[in-house]
Parts: sequence; C-alpha cells; structure tokens
Amino acid sequence: MQAIRIGDLLKSKGLLNDKQLELALIEQKITGDMLGNILVSLGFISSIELGQLLAVQTGMEFLDINDYIISEDAIKLVPKTVAERYQFLPLSLEDERMVIGITNPGNIAAIDAVMGITKKQPRVYIIDTGNFRDGMERAYFFIENPVKERIDRIIAEMKASETLPSTTVSSLTELLILYGIRNNATDIHINPTANLVQVFYRIDGVLQHGHSLPKLVHSGIVSRIKILSQLDIAEQRLPQDGSFRFTILRRDYYIRVSSVPTIYGEAVVLRLLSGSGALLSMESLGFDPFSVKSIRNLFKRSYGLILLTGPTGCGKTTTLYSALRELNRLERSIITVEDPVEYNLSLIRQTQVNEKAGYDFGIAGRNFMRQDPDVMLLGEIRDEETARLAIRSAITGHLVISTLHTIDAVTAIPRLLDMNVDRFLLSSALLAVVAQRLARKICRFCKEAYTPESLESPLYKEYGFSIDRAFRGTGCKKCNHTGYLGRTVVGEIMIANEEIKEMVYSGASIASLKKVAIKNGMLPLLEDAVKKAAEGITTIEEVLRVAG
Repeated sequence: MQAIRIGDLLKSKGLLNDKQLELALIEQKITGDMLGNILVSLGFISSIELGQLLAVQTGMEFLDINDYIISEDAIKLVPKTVAERYQFLPLSLEDERMVIGITNPGNIAAIDAVMGITKKQPRVYIIDTGNFRDGMERAYFFIENPVKERIDRIIAEMKASETLPSTTVSSLTELLILYGIRNNATDIHINPTANLVQVFYRIDGVLQHGHSLPKLVHSGIVSRIKILSQLDIAEQRLPQDGSFRFTILRRDYYIRVSSVPTIYGEAVVLRLLSGSGALLSMESLGFDPFSVKSIRNLFKRSYGLILLTGPTGCGKTTTLYSALRELNRLERSIITVEDPVEYNLSLIRQTQVNEKAGYDFGIAGRNFMRQDPDVMLLGEIRDEETARLAIRSAITGHLVISTLHTIDAVTAIPRLLDMNVDRFLLSSALLAVVAQRLARKICRFCKEAYTPESLESPLYKEYGFSIDRAFRGTGCKKCNHTGYLGRTVVGEIMIANEEIKEMVYSGASIASLKKVAIKNGMLPLLEDAVKKAAEGITTIEEVLRVAG
C-alpha cells in the first residue's frame, strides 16, 4: 500500500492548510530541504507533531523523550561516533535489549549497528528530530562531563586548601548552572547559612536540595554571578537584579539574577530560561478537549483582550505560544514584545525588552500601533501604563494577548482595577481570562494503584468523582525516586460574556463573578486538578500543593 504523503496527512488532521503547504513547497524548491523540516522551521507544525505523523505513516511507535530519562548504561555501550554515524540514540536497556530512538523510519543501518553491539534485536521508537539532536548532545556531554562528581571534587580540594583560586570559583559557578541544566531545573537558589552555602534547584515546580558548599566559597560565587550579570559587586546592602546569557550544547540560556541581603550574606536566585524549545499542542500541554476548543475560538477573535494568569513559572508563556502558533500567520500581522523571547516563531515580529535602552512594555505598546498589527502580544502587564495601553488597543480593533500574576481567573479583574484602569473600558475590552498551574504527573514507569485514604476521598466526592482506587508513583531511577515525571496543565477559563461584562462594569464582588462564571461553564482550577487526579494523571497531594 502506498504511504500517505506527509502534506496530505497533515491536511487530513487539520494541522495544515493549502496556503501553508503552498508556501512550504515554494521554500522547498529554493532550499531543497525535506518538506517536513521546512514545515517545522516555518512553525506550521512542531518537531514532535512531525515525529508523531512519521510514526503513523509507517506504523511505528512514537516516543516523546522530553520526559524520558536516558540511561547512562545504554549511552556508555555506544560510542558517540557510532551513534552519530548510524543516526540513532541509545535510550535504555531492557533485559539486555537496547531501546533506541531514530528519526528516519527506514534507518535499517541503525538496527544492524545495535545488533552488532548487543547481539540482540533492539526495540525501536520514532523520536522527533529536535529532541534527537538535543538528546544526543546532552546525553554524551554529561557522560563525558560528570557534573556532580566534578563539584564534589572541587569541594574536597577546598577542604584540603585554605586558598581559593579565582579559576576554581569560575569553574564551580559554571558547574552549579550546568547541574541545573542537566536536571531541567527552572531556578537555582544559592542560600548562605551560618556555616555553609546550601544550593537548591527547582525541578518540576518543587525545590530539591543539590549541594552543600563550604562558606568560604560564598563571596566568590556571588561576585562571579554579579560580574556575569553586570551588577555592582561592591554593593552588598541592597537587592540587585540583572541577567546574562549562558551558552551550552549550542543552546542559549537567558539567566535572570536576583540578589538580596540576608543576615548570613547575599542570597542569589538564578532563573534559567531556555532560548529555544519545542512548542507543544494545547492537548499535549494537558488541557481537556472543551478547554482546547474554547482557547482556539478565543484566539480567532479579531479584537479584544485575552489574559493568561498564574504565578511565575506556571507555563503561561508556553500556553500562549501554543495557541499563537495556530493563528493564521499568513493573513494576520502579529507583533510581540517579551522579556525575554522564549520561543522563536516564524512569520511574526518578535521584539525583546531592553530596559537599559529605555525599551519597555509601555513604549512598545505605544509604537506597535504604527506597525499595522492585527494581533499584539505584550509579554506581561506590570504597571498602569501597560494595562491602559492593552485595553485601549483591544477596543480599537486589535486582538491583545498578555499575562498577569493573579491566583485565579476572577481575581484578574480587581488586579487590573488596582492599576487604575477604567471599569467601562475593561468590561468592553475583556474577552477571557485563562488561569493555570503546572502539576507534576505520576511517573509512568513506577505508577501503581492503591485504595485512597480517608483524607483523600472527601475531595473526590466533593466534585462528584466516584473512585475505588487512586494512583501514585512508588519512585524509581527514571523519576529520581520522586514518583513524578513531567508536568501537566490544570486550569480554568473565564469567558467574559455579556453578563460578566455587566458585572465588571457595575463593580460586582469576586464571589459573585466566580459564581456566575461557574454557572456559565467555567471549570474551577481545583476541580480540574481533582479531575486529573481521579483520572490517574496526578495525585491528590500534588493537587493540594498547586491548587489547594
């Protein structure tokens, strides 16, 4: 049977239209590249979606290795030169059989190469090209550069010596950052105590202890970070904020730095923002089908204000871009201002805040109007000026999308009013507020069923879920013995219909607004989280941590 062409398959699944395919084919004539790669570079589909389609096309199984812990034992069996030559990624060992990932379904040479090494037929998965390249570089780099062992060696050397060379401080600072990147941390906390420096990493939303360092290294590490982020190393009495770029494995990381004085010295927090990443579909993020349909319909509107809310690190920007990439970028003019640009998306104009040059969200918003935009993305509403600009732009025929820090969807209203925006203009402009959190998913490799305890059962019953068993992770090497691997979105969507708009204008209470929003179909944040626990995606403990 003849295989379905990739373009036709994408069109049949609604992931591609005729105009997008036509543009990709024009580019293919110029570059000679594979059609699938061009569609990914144009942002019409993601690398993961392409891999999934190739798997469907060939009847093979797809594996998303974003949440997959690559086994060091498998990597050590295959020299990097061999893996690169035959284009396969060793993933793990199962009963002496090697599990490998390939990007080309017809890559028979990879199977032959693995059989030559293990003498057994490998288990083969299709993986996407983006994760293949990144996974290959990361896996072999960290095998060749064991970060934790190098940190431990430096600590041992410091104990044996009373001096601290500047090169040692620089190396240790870099290794602390590398350890965070190796473990997919979003934040690094460097906390001085009376006798030690404790280093914590926020991984999957939870702080985990990383290292205990001698106190003598503290001032050197802080000074090194300040130099990198162009802060005043002599100022230790006041908080400071800065940033710098850190490049490793051909990927740029934008690192935000915040220092505050404590009774034991300056505490420093580094936020790690990857300069590139795969954009997932909203279904893959964890939204249910009804929420996905609602968000897509909202982003098709021609004017109005859409807000994504939640605390720092809850995935607002990822959700925003997952929806934004589905807009018709061939017919709608889209311009953004961000701090920083976290995702690169073709066919839109992306700009980045530069406060030293005086370019902030407010100035960008004022000047965007001259760029003939249909859609404006303001990375964050931080002050009165930006809030007013967003609302005025929304009521003058533009779709404006932004983020805001609030605890849920309804409290976005008083938050904006606190910025002195006009009630009438807000009620006229607002289309919807999407609030979200990220909950850790149960590790699929050590997932087990159990009978819920008495403290858990009432929460299920409160929201009408009747279950006789729940799920949890027992902890394994793949999830670092936490019982969790990866994260999923839990969220709520408040659609600003005429009733909600009238209540905003008349100054209705938060409780009244929430009651009406629920009556009109909003699934509350906590209920969505409990639903995911009842479905075995997460646990009640995690629900209470992120949404309780």
